[in-house]
Amino acid sequence: METSKLLHYGRRTVGILLATQSLFSAGYVMLFTISSILAVKLGGSTAWTGVPITIILTGAALGAWPIGRLMGRHGRRLGLSLGQLCGIAGSLIAGTAILYGMLGLYLVGLFFIGIARGSLDMGRYAAADANPPHLRARAISLVIFGSTVGAFIGPPILKAVTRYELAHGLPPMTVPWFVMAFVLLLSFVLVFGFLRPDPLDIAKHLAAKAGTPHQDASSGRDYRDIVSDRRFILAVSSITCGHLVMYLIMTVTPVFMNECHHAITSISWVIVAHMFGMYGLSFAVGWLIDKFGCSAMIAAGCIMLVASCLMAPVSSGVIWLALVLFLIGLGWNCCFVAGSTMLSEMLAPVERGRVQGLVDTLINFAAGAGSLGSGFLFAAMGFNVMVWISLVFSLVPCLIIWRMSVAAQASPPVPALPEQVLE
Repeated sequence: METSKLLHYGRRTVGILLATQSLFSAGYVMLFTISSILAVKLGGSTAWTGVPITIILTGAALGAWPIGRLMGRHGRRLGLSLGQLCGIAGSLIAGTAILYGMLGLYLVGLFFIGIARGSLDMGRYAAADANPPHLRARAISLVIFGSTVGAFIGPPILKAVTRYELAHGLPPMTVPWFVMAFVLLLSFVLVFGFLRPDPLDIAKHLAAKAGTPHQDASSGRDYRDIVSDRRFILAVSSITCGHLVMYLIMTVTPVFMNECHHAITSISWVIVAHMFGMYGLSFAVGWLIDKFGCSAMIAAGCIMLVASCLMAPVSSGVIWLALVLFLIGLGWNCCFVAGSTMLSEMLAPVERGRVQGLVDTLINFAAGAGSLGSGFLFAAMGFNVMVWISLVFSLVPCLIIWRMSVAAQASPPVPALPEQVLE
């Protein structure tokens, strides 16, 4: 396969995954806005407020590993398509449950939507597979940037759908779920119909071209050997700690601001600043990772997280908190993109599906723990103490980088895979 054709396939793969991520995030923002309201309505108590996001994250966590293994054996296209089919089913189940007032069925639908989210999040690895090493971070960052598109078009879609419900006398907050099913159907058609050749096949071709023969899935390293690689520990810790810190602080900030008597519009602007930090500068982050390396940008991300934790207790002003949440979002983006890139670089193509799926399971459990635990910590200890706890997690990847640098001075550097030096 010629180099020019490989680059063309890589760009096309990123374009398809960017489109699917944009479609899903638009629908997800719409559902995120109403899911907790519906849970309280169906459950009859505010105790159900945090349950929807927890169910979705649980679905994402439990679905990521088996779908990752499926991707490792049969390719990214099949795994992504299966995830979208689960999302379609989940959306239809949830919409039907709301029509008939069935809380249990509604939660089942959310679980399947979570599986879809876990699958589509792994699209970033597919983008990395389809591109040579020096373009991988930018490919991952472009797919993540799709969430920015969704954040902007999701609210207008929800507003239009709400007007449609009122005009036609339909039960409120039911149509968005069927819109989500249609959005996921479009995404399924894009992936199943056009994601060819499979990104994993491109990755194997790139590895073979660099001098690493194509191996069967059974010949990859076992988990013990992979975990012993210091780069794996750094990649996983940066993504996991970034998720944990972000969800701990992000989840309770609206509640904290409400207790400080800020208006809803002010709270919404702080969340907008946070989302811009998470996604708006993603392409720039990818370019910087390709230029300066994964470890440097993980360190930069951790510094931003540490700075935001130190800044958060200083003031409860809107502009100040907007800056804090922006830094948390940007720090998370650096850790997430750089960690994902490092994970793709250190794994052979035959190892990526199963290992990346397992890592994403860990990530989603961390996010769920942060989301669910933040409320308890906030209620028991207050906002400031919770921020200090987040500070400890922010420092973990920095300590790992420091230990890696000390170990590198005492021993020869870990040799790169032949694929990593492919130009």
